[in-house]
Amino acid sequence: MSTNAFSINGRKIGPDQPVYIIAELSANHHHSYEMAVELLHAVKDTGADAVKIQTYTPETMTLDCRTTPFLIGKGTIWEGKNLYELYGEAYTPWEWQPQLKKEADALGLTFFSTPFDATAVDFLENMDVPAHKIASFELVDLPLIRKVAATGKPIIMSTGMGTLEEIDNAVRTVRSTGNQQLALLKCTSAYPAAPEDMNLRTIPHLAAAFGVPAGLSDHTMSVAAPVAAVTLGACIIEKHFTLSRATPGPDSPFSLEPHEFKEMVEAVRVTEKALGRVSYEMTTKEQASVVFRRSLFAVKDLKAGEVFTTENVRSIRPGYGLPPKFIDVILGKKAATDITRGTPLAWNLIH
Repeated sequence: MSTNAFSINGRKIGPDQPVYIIAELSANHHHSYEMAVELLHAVKDTGADAVKIQTYTPETMTLDCRTTPFLIGKGTIWEGKNLYELYGEAYTPWEWQPQLKKEADALGLTFFSTPFDATAVDFLENMDVPAHKIASFELVDLPLIRKVAATGKPIIMSTGMGTLEEIDNAVRTVRSTGNQQLALLKCTSAYPAAPEDMNLRTIPHLAAAFGVPAGLSDHTMSVAAPVAAVTLGACIIEKHFTLSRATPGPDSPFSLEPHEFKEMVEAVRVTEKALGRVSYEMTTKEQASVVFRRSLFAVKDLKAGEVFTTENVRSIRPGYGLPPKFIDVILGKKAATDITRGTPLAWNLIH
Protein backbone atom coordinates (compact mmCIF):
# COMPACT_ATOMS: atom_id res chain seq x y z
CA MET A 1 0.00 0.00 0.00
CA SER A 2 1.32 3.43 -0.86
CA THR A 3 1.92 5.96 1.89
CA ASN A 4 -0.15 9.14 1.58
CA ALA A 5 2.14 12.09 2.20
CA PHE A 6 0.58 15.40 3.20
CA SER A 7 1.68 18.92 4.12
CA ILE A 8 1.41 21.09 7.22
CA ASN A 9 1.99 24.79 6.58
CA GLY A 10 3.59 23.93 3.25
CA ARG A 11 6.01 21.43 4.85
CA LYS A 12 5.60 18.03 3.21
CA ILE A 13 5.53 15.04 5.58
CA GLY A 14 6.14 11.51 4.41
CA PRO A 15 8.80 9.12 3.12
CA ASP A 16 11.76 10.74 1.35
CA GLN A 17 11.02 14.03 3.17
CA PRO A 18 13.00 15.51 6.07
CA VAL A 19 11.77 14.16 9.40
CA TYR A 20 9.15 16.45 10.94
CA ILE A 21 10.24 17.25 14.51
CA ILE A 22 7.67 18.42 17.05
CA ALA A 23 8.41 19.86 20.51
CA GLU A 24 5.57 19.09 22.93
CA LEU A 25 5.27 21.81 25.62
CA SER A 26 2.40 20.28 27.58
CA ALA A 27 2.58 21.56 31.20
CA ASN A 28 6.15 22.81 31.08
CA HIS A 29 5.11 26.48 31.10
CA HIS A 30 4.28 26.00 34.82
CA HIS A 31 1.39 28.44 34.45
CA SER A 32 3.64 31.33 33.47
CA TYR A 33 2.83 33.00 30.16
CA GLU A 34 6.31 34.51 30.07
CA MET A 35 7.80 31.03 30.45
CA ALA A 36 5.55 29.74 27.68
CA VAL A 37 6.92 32.43 25.34
CA GLU A 38 10.46 31.62 26.47
CA LEU A 39 9.78 27.97 25.62
CA LEU A 40 8.77 28.94 22.08
CA HIS A 41 12.02 30.84 21.54
CA ALA A 42 14.03 27.96 22.99
CA VAL A 43 12.26 25.50 20.66
CA LYS A 44 13.10 27.68 17.68
CA ASP A 45 16.78 27.61 18.63
CA THR A 46 16.83 23.78 18.58
CA GLY A 47 15.89 23.57 14.90
CA ALA A 48 12.53 21.85 15.51
CA ASP A 49 9.83 22.23 12.87
CA ALA A 50 6.81 22.63 15.11
CA VAL A 51 5.65 23.26 18.64
CA LYS A 52 2.57 21.63 20.13
CA ILE A 53 0.44 22.33 23.17
CA GLN A 54 -2.68 20.70 24.63
CA THR A 55 -6.13 22.27 24.72
CA TYR A 56 -8.37 21.27 27.61
CA THR A 57 -9.49 22.40 31.04
CA PRO A 58 -9.89 20.26 34.15
CA GLU A 59 -13.67 20.50 33.64
CA THR A 60 -13.53 19.25 30.05
CA MET A 61 -11.37 16.30 31.10
CA THR A 62 -12.93 14.96 34.30
CA LEU A 63 -14.85 15.65 37.54
CA ASP A 64 -13.49 17.23 40.69
CA CYS A 65 -14.02 14.09 42.69
CA ARG A 66 -11.86 12.15 45.13
CA THR A 67 -13.62 8.82 45.01
CA THR A 68 -11.46 5.85 44.09
CA PRO A 69 -12.01 5.89 40.29
CA PHE A 70 -10.73 9.47 40.09
CA LEU A 71 -7.56 8.92 42.15
CA ILE A 72 -4.29 8.19 40.33
CA GLY A 73 -2.92 4.91 41.57
CA LYS A 74 0.54 3.46 41.80
CA GLY A 75 2.88 3.12 38.85
CA THR A 76 3.01 6.70 37.60
CA ILE A 77 4.82 9.88 38.60
CA TRP A 78 1.42 11.42 39.47
CA GLU A 79 0.52 8.89 42.16
CA GLY A 80 -1.75 10.23 44.92
CA LYS A 81 -3.38 13.07 42.99
CA ASN A 82 -6.85 13.01 41.60
CA LEU A 83 -7.35 13.60 37.90
CA TYR A 84 -8.87 17.04 38.38
CA GLU A 85 -5.83 18.22 40.35
CA LEU A 86 -3.45 16.84 37.73
CA TYR A 87 -5.21 18.55 34.85
CA GLY A 88 -5.52 21.77 36.81
CA GLU A 89 -1.76 21.75 37.23
CA ALA A 90 -1.04 20.77 33.65
CA TYR A 91 -3.49 22.64 31.41
CA THR A 92 -2.55 25.60 29.22
CA PRO A 93 -4.92 28.54 29.79
CA TRP A 94 -7.04 29.00 26.69
CA GLU A 95 -6.69 32.77 26.71
CA TRP A 96 -2.94 32.33 26.10
CA GLN A 97 -3.26 30.09 23.10
CA PRO A 98 -4.11 32.56 20.29
CA GLN A 99 -1.26 34.82 21.36
CA LEU A 100 1.15 31.89 21.64
CA LYS A 101 0.26 30.94 18.08
CA LYS A 102 1.07 34.48 16.94
CA GLU A 103 4.41 34.30 18.76
CA ALA A 104 5.19 30.96 17.11
CA ASP A 105 4.13 32.24 13.69
CA ALA A 106 6.48 35.21 14.09
CA LEU A 107 9.31 32.80 14.88
CA GLY A 108 8.57 30.65 11.84
CA LEU A 109 7.43 27.73 14.01
CA THR A 110 4.32 25.78 13.11
CA PHE A 111 1.96 25.81 16.09
CA PHE A 112 -0.88 23.36 16.72
CA SER A 113 -2.48 21.49 19.58
CA THR A 114 -4.15 18.38 20.91
CA PRO A 115 -7.88 18.94 21.48
CA PHE A 116 -9.49 16.73 24.09
CA ASP A 117 -13.16 17.47 23.48
CA ALA A 118 -15.47 19.06 20.93
CA THR A 119 -15.23 22.54 22.48
CA ALA A 120 -11.45 22.41 22.14
CA VAL A 121 -11.74 21.49 18.46
CA ASP A 122 -14.00 24.48 17.85
CA PHE A 123 -11.67 26.77 19.78
CA LEU A 124 -8.63 25.65 17.80
CA GLU A 125 -10.47 25.95 14.51
CA ASN A 126 -11.26 29.56 15.39
CA MET A 127 -7.51 30.01 15.87
CA ASP A 128 -6.99 28.51 12.41
CA VAL A 129 -4.41 25.97 13.50
CA PRO A 130 -2.91 24.11 10.50
CA ALA A 131 -3.22 20.60 11.98
CA HIS A 132 -4.55 18.64 14.94
CA LYS A 133 -3.03 15.98 17.19
CA ILE A 134 -4.94 13.06 18.70
CA ALA A 135 -3.44 11.85 21.98
CA SER A 136 -2.96 8.16 22.70
CA PHE A 137 -5.59 8.21 25.43
CA GLU A 138 -8.16 9.59 22.97
CA LEU A 139 -7.47 6.93 20.33
CA VAL A 140 -10.70 5.18 21.34
CA ASP A 141 -12.80 8.40 21.41
CA LEU A 142 -14.21 7.93 17.92
CA PRO A 143 -16.71 10.82 18.13
CA LEU A 144 -13.87 13.21 18.94
CA ILE A 145 -11.74 11.77 16.13
CA ARG A 146 -14.65 12.14 13.71
CA LYS A 147 -15.08 15.82 14.64
CA VAL A 148 -11.36 16.50 14.26
CA ALA A 149 -11.24 14.70 10.92
CA ALA A 150 -14.24 16.64 9.66
CA THR A 151 -12.19 19.85 9.85
CA GLY A 152 -10.24 18.56 6.84
CA LYS A 153 -6.99 19.43 8.58
CA PRO A 154 -4.01 17.05 8.78
CA ILE A 155 -4.12 14.74 11.80
CA ILE A 156 -1.20 13.25 13.70
CA MET A 157 -2.46 10.44 15.93
CA SER A 158 -0.56 8.67 18.69
CA THR A 159 -1.28 4.98 19.19
CA GLY A 160 -0.05 4.29 22.74
CA MET A 161 -1.98 1.44 24.41
CA GLY A 162 -3.85 0.88 21.16
CA THR A 163 -4.58 -2.60 19.87
CA LEU A 164 -4.38 -3.15 16.13
CA GLU A 165 -8.19 -3.24 16.05
CA GLU A 166 -8.48 0.06 17.95
CA ILE A 167 -6.00 1.74 15.64
CA ASP A 168 -7.88 0.38 12.63
CA ASN A 169 -11.17 1.75 14.00
CA ALA A 170 -9.61 5.17 14.52
CA VAL A 171 -8.11 5.23 11.02
CA ARG A 172 -11.41 4.16 9.47
CA THR A 173 -13.17 6.92 11.40
CA VAL A 174 -10.81 9.54 9.99
CA ARG A 175 -11.19 8.24 6.45
CA SER A 176 -14.98 8.01 6.73
CA THR A 177 -15.02 11.83 6.66
CA GLY A 178 -12.99 11.91 3.43
CA ASN A 179 -9.91 13.12 5.28
CA GLN A 180 -6.80 11.32 3.98
CA GLN A 181 -4.25 13.52 5.75
CA LEU A 182 -3.22 11.21 8.58
CA ALA A 183 -0.02 10.10 10.27
CA LEU A 184 0.31 7.51 13.06
CA LEU A 185 2.87 7.69 15.83
CA LYS A 186 4.17 4.67 17.73
CA CYS A 187 3.95 5.59 21.37
CA THR A 188 4.57 3.89 24.69
CA SER A 189 2.24 5.52 27.21
CA ALA A 190 4.59 5.38 30.18
CA TYR A 191 6.20 8.47 31.69
CA PRO A 192 9.12 8.07 31.29
CA ALA A 193 9.19 5.03 28.99
CA ALA A 194 11.85 2.34 29.18
CA PRO A 195 13.78 1.63 25.97
CA GLU A 196 12.96 -2.07 26.18
CA ASP A 197 9.25 -1.21 26.03
CA MET A 198 9.46 0.88 22.85
CA ASN A 199 9.09 -1.83 20.16
CA LEU A 200 10.19 0.56 17.43
CA ARG A 201 9.88 -2.11 14.74
CA THR A 202 6.16 -1.35 14.92
CA ILE A 203 6.81 1.92 13.04
CA PRO A 204 7.28 0.43 9.55
CA HIS A 205 4.41 -1.97 10.25
CA LEU A 206 2.07 0.97 10.98
CA ALA A 207 3.13 2.63 7.74
CA ALA A 208 2.60 -0.53 5.69
CA ALA A 209 -0.61 -1.65 7.39
CA PHE A 210 -2.41 1.67 7.09
CA GLY A 211 -0.68 3.38 4.18
CA VAL A 212 0.23 6.47 6.20
CA PRO A 213 3.40 8.26 7.26
CA ALA A 214 4.43 6.82 10.62
CA GLY A 215 6.62 8.17 13.35
CA LEU A 216 7.39 8.18 17.06
CA SER A 217 6.00 10.00 20.07
CA ASP A 218 8.87 9.38 22.46
CA HIS A 219 8.87 9.42 26.25
CA THR A 220 12.32 7.91 26.82
CA MET A 221 15.08 10.03 28.30
CA SER A 222 17.66 9.80 25.53
CA VAL A 223 18.08 10.64 21.86
CA ALA A 224 18.76 7.01 20.93
CA ALA A 225 15.13 6.01 20.36
CA PRO A 226 14.35 8.87 17.93
CA VAL A 227 17.52 8.16 15.94
CA ALA A 228 16.67 4.44 15.79
CA ALA A 229 13.12 5.32 14.75
CA VAL A 230 14.41 7.39 11.85
CA THR A 231 16.48 4.45 10.61
CA LEU A 232 13.23 2.42 10.60
CA GLY A 233 11.44 4.98 8.47
CA ALA A 234 9.91 7.38 11.01
CA CYS A 235 8.67 10.53 9.25
CA ILE A 236 7.75 12.38 12.48
CA ILE A 237 9.42 12.64 15.88
CA GLU A 238 7.57 14.19 18.82
CA LYS A 239 9.21 14.72 22.20
CA HIS A 240 8.43 16.72 25.33
CA PHE A 241 10.39 19.93 25.84
CA THR A 242 11.21 21.86 29.01
CA LEU A 243 13.52 24.70 29.94
CA SER A 244 14.73 22.72 32.95
CA ARG A 245 13.82 19.41 34.59
CA ALA A 246 14.87 21.00 37.87
CA THR A 247 11.60 22.97 37.85
CA PRO A 248 8.99 20.58 39.26
CA GLY A 249 5.96 19.86 37.12
CA PRO A 250 3.81 16.97 35.91
CA ASP A 251 5.78 16.55 32.68
CA SER A 252 9.25 17.74 33.70
CA PRO A 253 10.71 14.32 34.56
CA PHE A 254 10.33 12.97 31.02
CA SER A 255 11.05 16.14 29.02
CA LEU A 256 14.28 17.12 27.26
CA GLU A 257 16.06 20.35 28.07
CA PRO A 258 16.97 22.71 25.19
CA HIS A 259 20.54 21.47 24.72
CA GLU A 260 19.34 17.85 24.75
CA PHE A 261 16.53 18.54 22.30
CA LYS A 262 18.96 20.33 19.99
CA GLU A 263 21.29 17.34 20.21
CA MET A 264 18.37 15.12 19.19
CA VAL A 265 17.47 17.34 16.23
CA GLU A 266 21.08 17.36 15.04
CA ALA A 267 21.37 13.58 15.47
CA VAL A 268 18.19 13.07 13.43
CA ARG A 269 19.48 15.33 10.65
CA VAL A 270 22.82 13.50 10.54
CA THR A 271 20.97 10.17 10.48
CA GLU A 272 18.84 11.32 7.53
CA LYS A 273 21.98 12.20 5.59
CA ALA A 274 23.64 8.92 6.49
CA LEU A 275 20.64 6.82 5.40
CA GLY A 276 20.75 8.28 1.91
CA ARG A 277 19.50 5.80 -0.70
CA VAL A 278 20.36 2.35 -2.01
CA SER A 279 23.55 3.00 -3.93
CA TYR A 280 26.61 1.11 -5.09
CA GLU A 281 28.04 4.12 -6.86
CA MET A 282 31.42 5.52 -5.92
CA THR A 283 31.14 8.89 -4.19
CA THR A 284 33.27 11.84 -5.25
CA LYS A 285 35.42 11.48 -2.15
CA GLU A 286 35.78 7.75 -2.71
CA GLN A 287 37.06 8.41 -6.22
CA ALA A 288 40.02 10.20 -4.68
CA SER A 289 40.75 7.11 -2.59
CA VAL A 290 40.87 4.63 -5.46
CA VAL A 291 44.62 5.15 -5.79
CA PHE A 292 45.05 3.51 -2.38
CA ARG A 293 43.74 0.19 -3.61
CA ARG A 294 46.20 -2.59 -4.39
CA SER A 295 47.43 -3.19 -7.91
CA LEU A 296 50.22 -5.12 -9.69
CA PHE A 297 53.75 -3.70 -9.58
CA ALA A 298 57.21 -4.86 -10.57
CA VAL A 299 58.99 -5.27 -7.25
CA LYS A 300 62.36 -6.04 -8.83
CA ASP A 301 64.15 -4.77 -11.95
CA LEU A 302 63.35 -6.92 -14.99
CA LYS A 303 65.08 -7.22 -18.34
CA ALA A 304 63.15 -7.52 -21.58
CA GLY A 305 62.12 -11.15 -22.04
CA GLU A 306 62.43 -12.00 -18.36
CA VAL A 307 59.58 -14.13 -17.01
CA PHE A 308 57.14 -12.66 -14.50
CA THR A 309 57.18 -14.62 -11.22
CA THR A 310 55.90 -14.21 -7.68
CA GLU A 311 59.37 -12.92 -6.85
CA ASN A 312 59.28 -9.93 -9.19
CA VAL A 313 55.54 -9.12 -9.34
CA ARG A 314 53.31 -8.41 -6.36
CA SER A 315 49.95 -6.90 -5.51
CA ILE A 316 50.74 -3.82 -3.45
CA ARG A 317 49.46 -0.30 -2.87
CA PRO A 318 48.95 2.15 -4.61
CA GLY A 319 46.42 1.43 -7.33
CA TYR A 320 48.15 2.63 -10.50
CA GLY A 321 48.82 -0.83 -11.95
CA LEU A 322 46.64 -3.59 -13.32
CA PRO A 323 44.01 -4.95 -10.91
CA PRO A 324 45.19 -7.86 -8.69
CA LYS A 325 42.71 -10.23 -10.38
CA PHE A 326 45.09 -10.42 -13.38
CA ILE A 327 48.04 -11.86 -11.41
CA ASP A 328 47.45 -15.41 -12.65
CA VAL A 329 47.28 -14.17 -16.24
CA ILE A 330 50.58 -12.33 -15.97
CA LEU A 331 52.66 -14.93 -14.10
CA GLY A 332 54.64 -16.96 -16.63
CA LYS A 333 54.49 -14.30 -19.32
CA LYS A 334 57.52 -12.19 -20.26
CA ALA A 335 58.45 -8.54 -19.92
CA ALA A 336 58.03 -6.71 -23.23
CA THR A 337 60.79 -4.27 -22.26
CA ASP A 338 63.12 -3.45 -19.40
CA ILE A 339 61.05 -2.65 -16.30
CA THR A 340 62.34 -0.75 -13.29
CA ARG A 341 61.43 -1.80 -9.75
CA GLY A 342 58.35 0.14 -8.60
CA THR A 343 56.78 0.36 -12.06
CA PRO A 344 53.01 -0.23 -12.15
CA LEU A 345 52.28 -3.01 -14.60
CA ALA A 346 50.26 -2.25 -17.75
CA TRP A 347 49.35 -4.50 -20.67
CA ASN A 348 51.93 -2.85 -22.96
CA LEU A 349 54.69 -4.07 -20.61
CA ILE A 350 53.63 -7.69 -20.95
CA HIS A 351 54.52 -9.96 -23.86
